Amino acid sequence: MKAIIPVAGAGTKLRPHTYTQPKALIPLAGKTILSIIVDQLHEAGISEFIFIVGYLGEKIQDYVKEKYPHLTSHFVYQNDRYGIGHAILLTKEIVGDDEIFIVLGDTICEFDVKHVLETPHSTLGVKRVDDPRNFGVAEIDDQGLISRVVEKPQIPKSNMALVGIYRIRETSFLFNCLQNNIQNQLTSYGEYNLTDAIECMIKNGAKFQSFKVQNWFDCGKKETLLESNAKLLKKFGSNIAPDHQMENTIIIHPVNIASGCDIKNSIIGPNVAIGEKTSVNYSIIKDSIIGSFADLYDIVLTHSLIGSDTEVKGESRSLNIGDNTEIDLGES
Repeated sequence: MKAIIPVAGAGTKLRPHTYTQPKALIPLAGKTILSIIVDQLHEAGISEFIFIVGYLGEKIQDYVKEKYPHLTSHFVYQNDRYGIGHAILLTKEIVGDDEIFIVLGDTICEFDVKHVLETPHSTLGVKRVDDPRNFGVAEIDDQGLISRVVEKPQIPKSNMALVGIYRIRETSFLFNCLQNNIQNQLTSYGEYNLTDAIECMIKNGAKFQSFKVQNWFDCGKKETLLESNAKLLKKFGSNIAPDHQMENTIIIHPVNIASGCDIKNSIIGPNVAIGEKTSVNYSIIKDSIIGSFADLYDIVLTHSLIGSDTEVKGESRSLNIGDNTEIDLGES
């Protein structure tokens, strides 16, 4: 079994942060989006990973090599972004005949990975949504078998959205369908989609079992990223590194405070994650993610996403600030 994690996207909805940081390395509840995915799969017994990288791909490569030296890791570059289907086809030679477990690089879900690995058929993760028109959609029979999948249907016949988790047993079958779609330029919304290749497999007799994920954490834009941060902090619980300096400060749990932070005369929390070696003084912060090496002084922040190596001074605001930024909201 090999895990494939596509992380080649530019993450345009999370700019300015993704100008300097791949979306998969955005901090979330004291971890990164990518580390949450990798840890979940590795705990279930998967030890070989294929990362499909592109934009800022060297940062993904450096991060994985440093944090996961014990894993077998491969890196495939998708220089031209023609869709997830095209990205998966690039892994064909590395995969060989092995089964694959595909998890999109911004997909964090709660589900029983080991149970999914033990099912006799290929499986797709699904979640009921109110408006499925922006997702791949699965039509499911009474036995939980998937009879059809379609990408972003304008008139959906099901409200079960594909969440971005795919366990494929018949990998050669999948690669044949992907190659056929690309050779015949069969696209959906201008891209070669994995959904279309899976529909090709279903039409030609492959069986796909559905499984419902318990929670699906949206990391696509600032507002939903902060919501996911709050939910995951509640799930993981507070974690405050012991090597910090804290003086005259109130902590309202849950929070995650990394090592080397200097926090004085402040109120932190709830639902706050702070990166390493960040300084906070005379400030109130809640429902926010603060990067590493930041310097916050005399500021009230709520529902804010602050990049690394950032200096902010001033008044009460809701901010979305990228890396290497200095902002002074005080009077001149």
